[in-house]
Formats: sequence, C-alpha cells, structure tokens
Amino acid sequence: MLPGEPPNPLGDDARELALVRAIRSGDRARWGELLSRYQDRLYAVCFRTLGGGNRAQQHAADLCHDAMVKIMQGLDSFDGSSKLSTWMIRVAMNTCLSWLRAQKHRAHASLDAPHQTGEGYSDSGRVSSVLDSLPAGEPSAASNVERTEQRRRVARALEGLDPEQRAILVLRDLQGLEYDQIAEVLGTPVGTVKSRLFRARAALRAAVETLERPAARPDPA
Repeated sequence: MLPGEPPNPLGDDARELALVRAIRSGDRARWGELLSRYQDRLYAVCFRTLGGGNRAQQHAADLCHDAMVKIMQGLDSFDGSSKLSTWMIRVAMNTCLSWLRAQKHRAHASLDAPHQTGEGYSDSGRVSSVLDSLPAGEPSAASNVERTEQRRRVARALEGLDPEQRAILVLRDLQGLEYDQIAEVLGTPVGTVKSRLFRARAALRAAVETLERPAARPDPA
C-alpha cells in the first residue's frame, strides 16, 4: 500500500493514479506493480495485432517490452484526460503497427533488390495464424470439432486482414474497449472508428465465408 493511502482504495483507477503519483514523486520501485498489472494485457494486444501463433510469440514479447519501455519513458506525458489503461494500450498498439509497417517496407525493399548481399530480411515478421492462441476444451467431442474448425477459419481470415483492420477488431472485440476509448487509441473521431469497425467486420465475415465455401472440384474427364 502506498504511504498515506486508505486501506481500501476506491478501485483500480484510483489505485493506478496513486501509483502514477508515487512514481512521479520519485518512488521508482512502484513501476513493477504498475507494469505487472498490464503486462499480460499489453502482451495480448501485441500478440493479436501481429496475428497470433507460434511465429508471433517472440515478436509480441519483444514489442511488449518495447512498449513498456516507451510507457516508462513517456509517463510524464500522460495527462489523465483518458484512462491509464487506454493510454498504455495506445502505446502498445502504435508500437506494433509501426513495426508491421516497417516489416512491410522491408519486404518491398527486398523484392526490389533480390540479389542484394549483406543483411537480409527474413520472413519472421510475416503475420501468422492466431489458431494457437484460441482456447481449447469444449463440452462434447462433436461441438469441439465444429467450434475448432470455425476458430481455424476465423484465425485464417484474421491473418489475411490488413493490420489496421485487425487492430480495431482486437481493440473492440477482444479487449472490449468502448468506441471513445478506441478513438483515443487510434487518434481518430468516434464516427471514423464506427465506420472502420463496420468495414473490418465485413471484411472478416467475407473472408470467413470464402473459407467456408467448398473447394471447386475439377470436371471429370
């Protein structure tokens, strides 16, 4: 408990603001408690934004670490006009999107110079399937098979979405942020958030429906 803090804080928001005040007053030891509250959530944001799966795990861990460093360096810029959690998620999301844009730029550069020697670019930044991150275990074997297949289709569909579309779905449908919070994270008006979310969900739905269509069989000879 922070010095002078009442035994029962008013809630998480009050506790976090108390931690921020303590850190700004020079109690750097409180960083551990503050970051531990959000480490898993920030990792989930990074992991999902990258697409999920085994190949995204290491990148998500690195980007989550980078985001937390930026949070530590930029805490003085937090003015309290939004929830602390919203501000921290914005830092993590921007870190991931910037990394994805850099990977896309590098991929284009490698295509323009296929015979370039020296440091090359691997495909380690390619967005992979989110299937590994989806929970397992269902009430019955039949429903388990059906739901697992549906999750597999959704995972493949998410993988093919534009990173910005995937990001807004992560914020709304996985993190549960309200429209105004998403607007703060993305730096866009609420109306733009709603229209982008509508398009992202439509794109995901279309991608899933495409995957659900049976493959065309060749005509018999």
